[in-house]
Amino acid sequence: MRTVYVNGEYVPEDQAKISVFDRGFLFADGVYEVTSVLDGKLIDFAGHVARLKRSLAELEMDAPCDEAELLAIHKRLVAENGIEEGLVYLQVTRGAADRDFAYPEAATPTLVLFTQSKPGLADAPAAKTGIKVISIPDRRWGRRDIKTVQLLYPSMGKMMAKAAGAADAWMVEDGAVTEGTSNNAYIVKGNTIITRHLGEEILHGITRAAVLRMASEAQMKVEERAFTIEEAQQADEAFVTSASTFVMPVVDIDGAQIGTGAPGPVAQRLREIYLDESRKKAV
Repeated sequence: MRTVYVNGEYVPEDQAKISVFDRGFLFADGVYEVTSVLDGKLIDFAGHVARLKRSLAELEMDAPCDEAELLAIHKRLVAENGIEEGLVYLQVTRGAADRDFAYPEAATPTLVLFTQSKPGLADAPAAKTGIKVISIPDRRWGRRDIKTVQLLYPSMGKMMAKAAGAADAWMVEDGAVTEGTSNNAYIVKGNTIITRHLGEEILHGITRAAVLRMASEAQMKVEERAFTIEEAQQADEAFVTSASTFVMPVVDIDGAQIGTGAPGPVAQRLREIYLDESRKKAV
């Protein structure tokens, strides 16, 4: 049984409790982060904390503790649960208060963390074969740059993909791809990596930032702009990035084969570089 963290206490998962009046439960009034663990160490931890601070600020929500304490909590959970490869999930909500649409004036933030063991995360079979995706309309709220717990529509998108025999869905708004249900989307044309520009329409991925930096350092050309599903289907390669999948090749979009139908050299090289560099900098 896992040890989880709830508001200052480390408890067995079956003893973890929060209030039925917690605004995360009632209003999805909360934000979250997911940090990968490789070799028992945290990947891109500083980036996740920086984005957490931004999300909290955008929602005028108090931070439950400082970065040093968050790091200590992460490390203790990883150690106590024996996580070599896996994830640490962190969630902050505005806290518990009698139900009212207006923000409570004196609620104490709720902080919850738990781990998930994912053996073989870095050597996932799908990375060698590539995945299939479908396209769906993007029907989420407008502030996707804030990493909130409002994940019902992405969950619906995952189920649409599953029903179609695919691994994921790319969401489309005004004719252009925004992102995947839980990842940032990319295509490769010639020597150029193309991914949507940052804005309120997409999550500012921590893995995205690291991969684009590493691509530039490897002398790969990067272009940040919108692209269509049709353009993606004609690309040489496609891939997604996220904290839980790193760099994952996409070989089929809406039934159209991408490139050779196998993971391409750019995606494979970026995955290799990302895993190598991230392991060196893990904490």
